[in-house]
Amino acid sequence: MNAELSDLGLSPFFTRQLTLEEMEHGQLARVFQVQRSGLVLGNGSTTWALSPGQDWYDRPAEQRVTVGDWLVLDESGNRLLRLLDRKSVFKRMAPGTKVEVQLLAANIDTLFVVTSCNEEFKESRLERYLALAREADVDPVIVLTKADLTQDSRDYVDRALRVSECVPIERVNALDGDSLENLKSWTSRGSTIALAGSSGVGKSTLLNSLAGRTLAQTAAIREQDAKGRHTTTYRELHILPSGGLMLDLPGIREVRLAEVGDAVRDVFEDIEALSLQCRFSNCRHHDEPGCAVRLAISSGQLDERRLRNYEKLAREDARNSATLAEQRQQDKAFGKMVKQHMAIKKRR
Repeated sequence: MNAELSDLGLSPFFTRQLTLEEMEHGQLARVFQVQRSGLVLGNGSTTWALSPGQDWYDRPAEQRVTVGDWLVLDESGNRLLRLLDRKSVFKRMAPGTKVEVQLLAANIDTLFVVTSCNEEFKESRLERYLALAREADVDPVIVLTKADLTQDSRDYVDRALRVSECVPIERVNALDGDSLENLKSWTSRGSTIALAGSSGVGKSTLLNSLAGRTLAQTAAIREQDAKGRHTTTYRELHILPSGGLMLDLPGIREVRLAEVGDAVRDVFEDIEALSLQCRFSNCRHHDEPGCAVRLAISSGQLDERRLRNYEKLAREDARNSATLAEQRQQDKAFGKMVKQHMAIKKRR
């Protein structure tokens, strides 16, 4: 395996997909940026721009190229031949009214869920991001920033622990390199980390500090509500001094979930376990007799907010998943009709 490609995260998972012809006469490259004008690719020794061709833009959203993908190119490196299967992929429902999945990043090893020790901290948002990570089969880490600006940062740790006791939690001052030492254990050579969280929580500052130089712009948060402005406007992979690669996702306050049913149940495994103890198998946990979930809430074992968010995410996932399935069926029928029309036209 090429050492330079290995440093970019190429592993046997990807090389096993290559044919002998591709290994002898093709090129491999990783996607560092996706912009409207095309892609920015890298192979460890150089980077270059490539326009993938209209065919790739016309494909279904989940088959299009995204940041972090591995591509097979021709010998010149100027023509995209195919996209290698992904080890992991982050996706959400596209914003707006269009029924479509939007890919955020591919082949990520670790997700830093970044939130700050102020009014921005929301347990329900953490649960949403953890479901995103579980669905992608990626290891999450909760990163609490701006711990130096509050006297009760331990309280935020306790609140994060109530969301999940299994997810690592790190308190940091993103401007202090010494406080980031624990985070560096996830940024070893060849590993790929994504930063996710709302605008203003310090993702760009965190990236700059881990890189040892300014890679992303930063901006102050608004004092009245502790919310920030978007400073990252596109997704880009950066190589860190430790050898790891880091991707700063543009600030996303609300990730609309779809097709993550099992992941939601995993994040709320405490509620799932309690549900098994309810008297009725179809218990809705409202006012049914013998409801173990309501009993846990009344005794203080379970937070009412957590149950409500579980129900909200489950409904959202079911609704969006059904809408996507319907849209795909319509697209399939339309594609079949076009093929039939072209076949008739060709015979004539």
